[in-house]
Amino acid sequence: MTTARDRPRYGGRAGRMAAGGWRMASRGGRRRRRGRAGGEAAEGGAVLRRLREARDDLLSSGFWAASAGAVRAPLGGSAEPPARCVCYGLGRFSGCPAARHQLAFLLLLLEELGVPPGRCSLFDPAFSAQEAAALGELGLRLLPDNEEGKHGIEGSATLFYMVHCGKALYNNLLWRNWSAGALSKMVIVGNSFKGMEERLLSRILERDYSYIAKVLKGTEEVALPAHPRYLDTFNDTSIHWFPLHKLKELSPEVWDFVEEPAYQDCDDLEIIRKEDRGDGCSPVAAES
Repeated sequence: MTTARDRPRYGGRAGRMAAGGWRMASRGGRRRRRGRAGGEAAEGGAVLRRLREARDDLLSSGFWAASAGAVRAPLGGSAEPPARCVCYGLGRFSGCPAARHQLAFLLLLLEELGVPPGRCSLFDPAFSAQEAAALGELGLRLLPDNEEGKHGIEGSATLFYMVHCGKALYNNLLWRNWSAGALSKMVIVGNSFKGMEERLLSRILERDYSYIAKVLKGTEEVALPAHPRYLDTFNDTSIHWFPLHKLKELSPEVWDFVEEPAYQDCDDLEIIRKEDRGDGCSPVAAES
């Protein structure tokens, strides 16, 4: 278990950011090369500029301030503040405004939590090499392989940011951390579990996404507020956490079945599996 560090608890730091916003990491005093290197640098600067604009939109629209109650909710009790973050399925943020606003929201969230960018790891097989480089310039890390959501927290309180990901990804994540001790250290920002329960027939939910079905009674959920500017960007998005006392109230049989999900009978599997995209490596790993 990671030792607790002094970390601010949603003290509003993100809303009080300096006007300059996020900046590319310094490359030293060398003069930039002309040609291709200069063009790539200009493109990277444009990506970061659009990201700053997205951040400004979130702040000026009031959406970030309105979301404060939801993002504070997991720490309202005795929950341990996240020490690190894993992000799946962000998408092509260089060209997609919705993905860009989701990334800006994530960066604001990390600042509020006091989680250093270097302790946030991302994976999306759709990332271009340019986007991977931009994330690196922001100090974020890329996961080298497609984990299919099967990321163990290894004792560290962890925030999972998974906006608009497929149900199988959430199910895999729960399976990988299927114990009361591990789940109680997790916060998931992503598609509403309540919404999944309402939209799916119970037999389908229990057959194909059994870990989501089993954890519902041990879950606390607060929805992000609706905002006319971000209806498509954050629709159906909630903050989920799993209080230890609620998990302990679940039937002991819930914890006995720990078979890895296979999805053999699932007709609409919303997940990119390792075998679906080459070796399942990130753009950086693929180039190395």
